[in-house]
Amino acid sequence: MDLKKDLSDLIAGEVENDDATLEKYSHDASLFELRPQVVAFPKNADDVRAIVKYVADNKAEHPELSVTARSQGTCMSGGAINESIIMDTSRHMTRVWDVSAESARTEPGVMYKHFEVETLKQGSYMPSYPASRELAGMGGLVNNNSGGEKSLRFGKTANYVTELNMVLADGNSYTVKPLQKDDMVRKMSQGDYEGDLYKRTFDLIEANYDKIQAARPRVSKDSTGYHLWDVWNRETGVFDLTKLFVGAQGTLGLMTDAQLSLVPKQKESGLLVLFLRDVNKLGELIPKVLEHNPATFESFDDQTLWLTIKFLPSFYKMLGFKKFVWLLISLIPDGLQLIRGIPKLVLMVEFEGDTDEEVTQKVKNLHKALGKERARYEINGIENNDSEAKSERFWVMRRNSFQILRSKVKDKHTAPFIDDLIVPPENLPEFFPQLRQIIKKYKLFATIAGHMGDGNFHIIPLMKIEDPKERAKLEPCMKEVNELVLKYGGSVSGEHNDGMVRGPWLEAQYGKEVVDIFREVKDIFDPHNIFNPHKKTDANWDFSFSHIRDKF
Repeated sequence: MDLKKDLSDLIAGEVENDDATLEKYSHDASLFELRPQVVAFPKNADDVRAIVKYVADNKAEHPELSVTARSQGTCMSGGAINESIIMDTSRHMTRVWDVSAESARTEPGVMYKHFEVETLKQGSYMPSYPASRELAGMGGLVNNNSGGEKSLRFGKTANYVTELNMVLADGNSYTVKPLQKDDMVRKMSQGDYEGDLYKRTFDLIEANYDKIQAARPRVSKDSTGYHLWDVWNRETGVFDLTKLFVGAQGTLGLMTDAQLSLVPKQKESGLLVLFLRDVNKLGELIPKVLEHNPATFESFDDQTLWLTIKFLPSFYKMLGFKKFVWLLISLIPDGLQLIRGIPKLVLMVEFEGDTDEEVTQKVKNLHKALGKERARYEINGIENNDSEAKSERFWVMRRNSFQILRSKVKDKHTAPFIDDLIVPPENLPEFFPQLRQIIKKYKLFATIAGHMGDGNFHIIPLMKIEDPKERAKLEPCMKEVNELVLKYGGSVSGEHNDGMVRGPWLEAQYGKEVVDIFREVKDIFDPHNIFNPHKKTDANWDFSFSHIRDKF
């Protein structure tokens, strides 16, 4: 089989298999490495269909064949790598169209920052962008069910997907959108491939309805498993397969475009910053802050703060001269804060509104409510009529710490394996000190940043992964952290999804019975495992561990 020639003859886009390309696509932002046989760059949906049809037709004779979709390669769970065909949509499938104040349609290869440029022309945006907003692709946002700093107010990507065009295992395209019960019954009665998928999915959910509803994670956001509890609702009579494909990491089919709803972008914002030296105060602070309905409630820890200062020159290239100078100058007041003692956490509470006066009042009300707690506020629009400049230094630290760590710490490497846990915020006062104790036990130097209002934390240890002693810490540390998360009613992934790193732990979170239902879903949509193998329900820790990168 000459995979490059075969695919080149079938698609209008390019197919590459030179060493440099295969090396580049053998890893994403995760710990793992899988070297593909070829990388295909489809030009359109016809090319995607051709690739899937080729894999489906040749799978029996060549069982190693499979296809994994990739946009910008920023996945931290190992979801965008494969040993067979990588399908990179970022070269050609980059259209954004039908943009209005209410919605827009996008292909998967579009970068979020480019998508937002188009939607802001209509005064709107999609608020579920991740911290990697400058790097992430729209295909990744949908397939990981991404969320970020605005999720506290607006929720995750699943809330904004109103229609998907998907290529399924037979190599054909299907439009997926919410259906009322009568439309669903008609769909199931078609007597064809599509109708059979709908019927089998409905029957599976209906037969296990109470069990599935009880399995719903009791946290504000989650990216684990398949969200069957949101697909069929007996009370509303709505059957919505978009809820199944969003967050499925391309394991059930390949998205060729998505229609997304948008929300109005408010004109002004203001930030209140709290330097917290005693994490035991979280139990008192969190509900007090949430009572004031902030747009975002973020945090980063002392390690993130010091590493930002250490690698401050790296921000020059990222920000440009003018913004870098402003960052440098504006950090001086916070240097004075450090004299009083290093904060364990820096908390950032942002409010939005249409006028300076509205934002000012919201920020001052919380500032007053916090009373004796040492807080400072940056009311952006009032002081310099620039909606981000005053608070930019805090957002730079929060949003870009992972990118800086990946590129600048040469003797150690970012190791995202406990990077996306979430627990109910009310449990943080008890949970957080125990989490830090586990990190200390395994002698991990780790940065902690998170979405405080959701109880969602991103923990990025810096490790010498090529050292067997360091590598041996991964499984036992992950086990202890995950057990702690589940003990406090949480989920092992709030945003970054399962992939190769958390897929093996799904049974710990849901139990074998529910995960077996997830596996039945995989079998319905992908019986021959042609879509993104070794992820989610198909993940196995021995396989994942044996494919940790040797070189970074």
